[in-house]
Amino acid sequence: MKINIKTNTHTDSDELKLIWMIILAFLVGVIGGFGSLIFRGMIGLFHNLFFYAKLDVFYNTDLHTPPSIWGIGIILIPVIGSVLVTWLTTTFAPEARGHGVPEVMDAIYYRDGKIRPIVVLVKALASSVSIGTGGSVGREGPIIQIGAAFGSTLGQIVKMPSRQRIILIAAGAAAGIASTFNAPIGGLAFAIELMLVSVSAFSVALVAIATVTATIIGRIFLGMAPSFNIPDLAMKGLVPVHMSTMLLMLPFGVLIGLAATLFIHSIYWSEDKFEEMFKNPYIRHALGMFILGIIMYLFIRFTGQYYIDGVGYSTIIDILKAVLSNPLLLFLLFVGKLVATSLTLGSGASGGVFSPSLFLGASLGALFGKICVFILPGMGIDPVIFAIAGMAGMVSGSTGAVITAITMTFEQTRDYHAILPIMLSASFAYAIRAKLCPESIYTLKLFRRGQKLPLGLQASISSTKCANNFMTKDFIVIPREKQKEWLHAHDPVQRPKYVLVEEEGYITGLIREDLQYLLLDSNEEELISNKFATVLYCATWPVVLRTMNTAEVDIILVSKKKGSTNVNDVIGIITPREIIANAQKSAALMMS
Repeated sequence: MKINIKTNTHTDSDELKLIWMIILAFLVGVIGGFGSLIFRGMIGLFHNLFFYAKLDVFYNTDLHTPPSIWGIGIILIPVIGSVLVTWLTTTFAPEARGHGVPEVMDAIYYRDGKIRPIVVLVKALASSVSIGTGGSVGREGPIIQIGAAFGSTLGQIVKMPSRQRIILIAAGAAAGIASTFNAPIGGLAFAIELMLVSVSAFSVALVAIATVTATIIGRIFLGMAPSFNIPDLAMKGLVPVHMSTMLLMLPFGVLIGLAATLFIHSIYWSEDKFEEMFKNPYIRHALGMFILGIIMYLFIRFTGQYYIDGVGYSTIIDILKAVLSNPLLLFLLFVGKLVATSLTLGSGASGGVFSPSLFLGASLGALFGKICVFILPGMGIDPVIFAIAGMAGMVSGSTGAVITAITMTFEQTRDYHAILPIMLSASFAYAIRAKLCPESIYTLKLFRRGQKLPLGLQASISSTKCANNFMTKDFIVIPREKQKEWLHAHDPVQRPKYVLVEEEGYITGLIREDLQYLLLDSNEEELISNKFATVLYCATWPVVLRTMNTAEVDIILVSKKKGSTNVNDVIGIITPREIIANAQKSAALMMS
């Protein structure tokens, strides 16, 4: 399906100057930073209210959730939360349901970069209730959508072209990621890989400004520590990874790729089954959360911890500290989190998939490492290395953001010791998942709607070309009064593609090749088109397309002087024919 990206809904004069875009990017970063803090507080408020019946916004997700005061009644807490979430999403903003990122992509590629402002409030409330009542989802998806929605709203309040609005959307998403995980490079990489339609120094600089601003705000209130603050990991940085570990990363990457594929399909399979069996959204979501409540109760009843509820950071930290090392428990954690996340999102919750991906990768990686230690004793294998590599592999495989997965996993653990295994795992996991399931966890939702997105950013050969590179010079200029005289004097086979008509030294119209023969038998005035626009010879491909779109014409005169239609200044013509020919050449070069 053709991607409907409108390159501009305004004229070029509406384009904001750099200084104003810098100011807006800074504002987006401020909102992203403080928005992340407020969102954390909202999660804490609902968590403490529903689990312990107290009003308190403090909730340390790095520590395991103490047993609820309700005992076995904890089973009903996610159900109560589901009623609130369903009411919010069905009443005010259906796009706030789910993990958020697909809706941001939909706005970028299909909605001219426009996200409804109400999404900010509804997404924050719905996601904080979902996570706070035990839903197995992450907080990064919501903060991405919240930041992106604010960037879009700002881009709609201030008059600007859609391409600039999309940069603000990417900046908001990156700011949310950076502040949430204290990962500025990861936030920037996320925007570049998944949000920006095209990458340039201009767009990257603006996203970086928002990312840095949000990160500073986050660090002022939350400190400098990484998401998973484990000093022992950082101390390993100068120790080389054993070669046996590097070799084992190859089959492990394949395993993680399979797991990522399973994760993607389990969520959408669950969503399909719930929608097929239960048409009422309240019943659908309540049932999914009821089953989740049972799983939570079984875990705390037999293991002493809920483990699979919420974002799951405490469990990840225990795995990275090697506190959780029992192979059977690690397997149960992987299966439990997979089922819990599928139930939560499949039944209609609001939340992200990034944190569950980290959880699944860490538990499966540690399990694989423990098995390797048992099979190959004395080979210097460290299961924690596989846990970290598994985190990167699951994020890379499920989201398709390989660079983001590598950079964020390093920023979250600060374990440079594991950087090579991280890179191998992320690469192999992505390759395997892409082979088995071409769409990522983000793009599959849109693909099922019939909305196809590009698999990644591509360097556009066409976009660097100037008008004089692809215009045609196959035209002549004739005075208006000598049109029929010229037609009678020239063989139709040898006529040029275009005939320009001039009056008093200026171009006033154009006769296309396919209409020239009609001039002999028709009213010549009806066949002369005076609807055209001009561009400078150095205008780039996007500018030419934008000019056509804005002026609503299909004829462009290429001139040596801006806006000039003087016969001596016009050097070429561009119509859809030239544009198609240029696109075909560029595509052939990219595929060769």
